[in-house]
Amino acid sequence: MAGGAREPGRTVVSRVLAILGAFDVGHQLLSLSDLAARTGMPLSTVHRLVGELVDQQALGRTPEGRLRVGPRLWELGRLAPSRLEDLARPWLHELFAVTGENVHLAVRDGTRVLYVDMLHGPKAVPLVSRVGSRLPMHPTGVGKALLAHEPAWFVRAYLGRELERPTPFTITQPGRLARELAAVRLQGYAVTVEEMSPGTCSIAAPILVDDRAVAAVGAVLSAHRSRELGRLAEPLLSVTGEIARACGRAGVCESPFTQRNSPAYAARATS
Repeated sequence: MAGGAREPGRTVVSRVLAILGAFDVGHQLLSLSDLAARTGMPLSTVHRLVGELVDQQALGRTPEGRLRVGPRLWELGRLAPSRLEDLARPWLHELFAVTGENVHLAVRDGTRVLYVDMLHGPKAVPLVSRVGSRLPMHPTGVGKALLAHEPAWFVRAYLGRELERPTPFTITQPGRLARELAAVRLQGYAVTVEEMSPGTCSIAAPILVDDRAVAAVGAVLSAHRSRELGRLAEPLLSVTGEIARACGRAGVCESPFTQRNSPAYAARATS
């Protein structure tokens, strides 16, 4: 048993990471039973490890006894490299000032998009995404913008999967999606209308450095304003071009999740 663990093949480190990984945007507060169910570990094991994590402030408890991510993890997370976000943020503010719409920055993480920065105003349409959340690629503007610039083998593998359909308007037909991705490459940006959530539409463009999409910038509007998406194309492409040049000068030429975007990792994720 690895690392003295009572579960064959699971080290203490892997079990701790499984507990921490059970928390996400949709599961920010969990009970011990929730953690046992989401990690597949015995309740006694979860209880013991959670106790140590709470003592080290990696996890915290609410007054009702539920568990949440603790301040120690927040401190460590702030130390993670954020060069891309630092370079992009002034231009996100520029796009927000020009458009007044929700704007966000996202990267590909495996077969999903991870939102790493976001700006929104009090009058902007509510979003299903938030910083730190992950969504499928094909129903989101930023996801389509990134997917369109992935290698052909990745696109084939992605389109060959059973694709999620969060709304009745989500495009899941491989042939139609392939044509949309070709259009994205041609025009430089992607659009969606109520594909990820009812009542919203989006436009997004990739940040291309050396012909590789390191990230994408998107804007989200209310669906009844979908005819206005075209007017956002010019400021959006201007901003992504400026971010790309800043990334090139700073030597930021790849996604922060390069290892998880490698062929070996992505091939497992898309299988």
